[in-house]
Amino acid sequence: MRWRALRYAITFVVPAGAWAAFTLRDPWYWGVPIFAFAVIPLLELVWKGHHRNLSEAEEEAVLADPWFDALLYLFVPIQYMLLYLFLSRIQNGGMSTLQMTGMTATMGILCGVYGINVAHELGHRTKRWERDLARALLLSSLYMHFIIEHNRGHHRRVATPDDPASARYGETLYAFWLRTVIFSWRSAWRIEADRLRKASRAPYGPKNEMLHAIAWQAGLLLVIALFFGAMALLAFIAAAVIGILLLETVNYIEHYGLRRKRLETGGYGRVQHIHSWNSDHRIGRVMLFELTRHSDHHWKASKKYQALQSLENAPQLPTGYPGMMLLSMVPPLFFAAVHPRLERMARADPQLELAVGAK
Repeated sequence: MRWRALRYAITFVVPAGAWAAFTLRDPWYWGVPIFAFAVIPLLELVWKGHHRNLSEAEEEAVLADPWFDALLYLFVPIQYMLLYLFLSRIQNGGMSTLQMTGMTATMGILCGVYGINVAHELGHRTKRWERDLARALLLSSLYMHFIIEHNRGHHRRVATPDDPASARYGETLYAFWLRTVIFSWRSAWRIEADRLRKASRAPYGPKNEMLHAIAWQAGLLLVIALFFGAMALLAFIAAAVIGILLLETVNYIEHYGLRRKRLETGGYGRVQHIHSWNSDHRIGRVMLFELTRHSDHHWKASKKYQALQSLENAPQLPTGYPGMMLLSMVPPLFFAAVHPRLERMARADPQLELAVGAK
């Protein structure tokens, strides 16, 4: 089964490209953005995926193989090594605006794909030290509150009007960015304060993880400013913002327009496979550690990425996540690609309705 783990090693193309951009200079500055948002979408237009799933025996084998976890753990030192190289290169100067923009975009992709996406996988693990690795990665993207809001908020409220990370029918990506960033932050504060109140602790006292996150992130910014200078600090903040917007763009396409129907009791039933968009396109799957098999992830959040299933009745996007992210930046094209599928599903499935409006 080890060969199955090795296929996910293709994702190391991106860190390798980032290392080249930060050390070898021309012509590598824009290599990673071009690979991520030109090469991969084009390949996925012709190299589509399939619904094949592992057998029970194969699933047991991949879950027992430590290499799948080792690949994730490696990204913690790799992320910080590349961050150091990025900051050092900015500090040294001597670059054109175009070159600096390419390097910042490259670091932003690292923040989104590894600083947040790999952290998302590790953040659902049952072992505390693995969740701490997730926090370390989220620190590199200035998005440490994600583990609070995502695990204890989004997974409970997904595909309802109460979830700031579930995009509404007809909502543009740009409106969603503003809404989800603001309200996810507010939600994380409320979730953490409620947790502490239930434990009979001060809601905004020393045990508050949001305060811990702010302290860690402020400390990182201070270290960067002191050791690398103001320009490096600004470049890092810009890269973190790019990473955050990449993550929120993924959130946008993962649940766009999908809403659970309200029960007679006033609440919502368990999230079903129909409430998440998926993609079986192979390159995006391995690059993002199976994030694109999203329905199965929401069915059981603790299930490791290598065992996630492709579900026959789960909504399928017309192309892979990278291509859909590009489409989402042009709302008319995105709506034209998604709305017909979405409306057909809403007519056919009694557990689904269009997420029109806030309520």
